[in-house]
Amino acid sequence: MALIVQKYGGTSVGTIDRIRNVARRLIELQNEENQVVAVISAMSGVTDKLIALAQQVMPNPPAREMDVILSTGEQQSIALLCMAITAEGYKAKSFTGAQAGVRTYGSHTRGRIENIEPKLVKSALSEGCIVVCAGFQGVDADGFIQTLGRGGSDLSAIAMAAAIKADLCQILTDVDGVYTCDPRVVPNARKIANLCYEEMLEMASSGSKVMQSRSVEFAKKFGVVFEVRNSMNNNPGTIVQEENHAMESLAVRGVSIERNQARVTLSGIDSSVAHSALILTALAQAEINVDMIVSNTAHDGIARQSFTMNMSDLGAAQATLKTILPKLGEKATMESEGGLAKLSVVGVGMRSYAGVAATMFQSLADAGIPTGMIATSEIRITTTVEAGDIEAAARAVHTAFSLDAV
Repeated sequence: MALIVQKYGGTSVGTIDRIRNVARRLIELQNEENQVVAVISAMSGVTDKLIALAQQVMPNPPAREMDVILSTGEQQSIALLCMAITAEGYKAKSFTGAQAGVRTYGSHTRGRIENIEPKLVKSALSEGCIVVCAGFQGVDADGFIQTLGRGGSDLSAIAMAAAIKADLCQILTDVDGVYTCDPRVVPNARKIANLCYEEMLEMASSGSKVMQSRSVEFAKKFGVVFEVRNSMNNNPGTIVQEENHAMESLAVRGVSIERNQARVTLSGIDSSVAHSALILTALAQAEINVDMIVSNTAHDGIARQSFTMNMSDLGAAQATLKTILPKLGEKATMESEGGLAKLSVVGVGMRSYAGVAATMFQSLADAGIPTGMIATSEIRITTTVEAGDIEAAARAVHTAFSLDAV
């Protein structure tokens, strides 16, 4: 008997018919002599409706109360799913995040999982129930509800799999797995059978929307092997696990894109000040996440620093940096640019293949696509391009590394 955790997203439970489909899948899994835990998101569109309701009452509702109302979306889903299972003649029990033992810390609407004490979950499994848990939520040390932010249900599923020592964790969504690039951008993109945690992390952080990076980080930390697959069919998906030698056979395994990017550049900085500390501390305190950072000091001792962020954070970043500009020197100035996108190539094989960057930038040059900032890690190369060029750039690079034919 295997212990299996499955996570279903909002699209998978978006209608009553789809909820019944999930119920049948869970029953089939249990009938194969498995113990089954399902972690469920709110029905597609419900969370947006709850946010809209709150904003009808006041434009900026308190985060604590937002957690209270947002958590009801998942509670609706788990109750309906258990009803659908029960209607088929099988036993099921639903659990909120608190009842499932999910303990959180941090800020409201941005909670982080501290640990899971799955006593009630294990008890229900021993009774022969299909267990259905609300994703995206837990409770803090004071018993207050906290939601987990974007990708919270994926994180809930992986954390639950770690806590109950599941044999398998499956993230079921509306795609067949992780592709070499977004098939809507590159029509001949191929599904990847296996990825290592590091590759999935880099792809998630550089634009792949299949999973959020913190869920992958949690899986890596606790050694949770998981599979991304489609909830609408039984096709094999993409397995994410520890790195193995077979994964190094290709220099590049995937191409990721991220739209809605902006760049801020601070020039004329007096290099005698600890400018990086001043700048990054101010942005951190404003809860603005920056990505690519390029910093240099000219021969005359004047420094310059550029960084990228999501376009939605640009206004807040400009306001924050304006307050510290006088501390950076008398000649310090700020300029910004929107309308950018990021293009990344990812693969653990980069460690042993030379010339990856040359191939990438030659393909972009041949396509007549100018590039901007460049950042690298051991297994990733990222550059900015104009937003209007991003799809052509992705197709050019995808072809250059023969990912169409993998």
